[in-house]
Amino acid sequence: MQQNNTVKEFILLGLTQDPTKQKLVFVIFFFFYAGTVIGNLLIIVTIKYSRTLGSPMYFFLFYLSFADLCFSTSIAPRLFVDSLSSEKVISYNECLTQIFALHLFGAMEVFDLVLMAIDRYVAICKPLHYPTIMSRRVCIVLIVIASIGSFLHSITQIILALRLPFCGPNLIDHYCCDLQPLLKLACMDTYVINLLFVTNSGAICSCSLMILMTSYIVILYSLRNHSVEGRRKALSTCTTHIIVVLLSLVPCIFMYARPPVTFPIDKTVEVFYTIGTPFLNPLIYTLRNAEVKQAMRKMWHIKNISESKRLI
Repeated sequence: MQQNNTVKEFILLGLTQDPTKQKLVFVIFFFFYAGTVIGNLLIIVTIKYSRTLGSPMYFFLFYLSFADLCFSTSIAPRLFVDSLSSEKVISYNECLTQIFALHLFGAMEVFDLVLMAIDRYVAICKPLHYPTIMSRRVCIVLIVIASIGSFLHSITQIILALRLPFCGPNLIDHYCCDLQPLLKLACMDTYVINLLFVTNSGAICSCSLMILMTSYIVILYSLRNHSVEGRRKALSTCTTHIIVVLLSLVPCIFMYARPPVTFPIDKTVEVFYTIGTPFLNPLIYTLRNAEVKQAMRKMWHIKNISESKRLI
């Protein structure tokens, strides 16, 4: 239940207070967000309409791009508005909504990365049983479970936030609403709530990273029995996924699996996590994945032929 609050809105201090730097922030991160939208939508559309990208790996990549797109959208538009505004005011309800969206799609991304690792483990270590184990129905069930888990995690963040009373000040030294910055403004002892927060968010990031790294150690060990060409192809796919995992989970662990201590680099790490990672993920998957690039070229070629016929 929500506590009695005298604070009905918060003021975000943003990334900088310098007007010139604020305009620079707008330009730079608008470029990153535009690239995020275009890149992830391109992957989503390519996988949706390509006949060659029907394997479980691309099924999970589809949802990873969707989660990245929504995750970045929960932060970036607000950052743009605030970078051009002198008053960065956000209401209490808007703040809770942003926390909900941030953790919903952030957890969805983490869980989807785990599912992609499971898919690679089955494909490489149990190739004969792969079509049965990772059937379409199983993949859909796994995505539904991951979505439910993400929702429960996000709801937990909101429940913890609703337990915090705010009686002033209302200045959040951040560019977005998250539970950790709000804990510093609460008019109560937040030790227990912070412990629950770290246990929840921090455990998801840390346990997911351990599961992922363990799975890839097993995968790499099993590759010793594969052919040279099989090892090359498997290593290429696994390397791409490991890069994405490190880009996503290392900043996540830094932010959420630690005591409530503020570091000067905090905003930089979270900007990279919320804006940079969703921008880099589609680049990594398209630049290092020959099948995705080939499918994109084929779709573009078909589109050009259709356009030419229509003009004729």
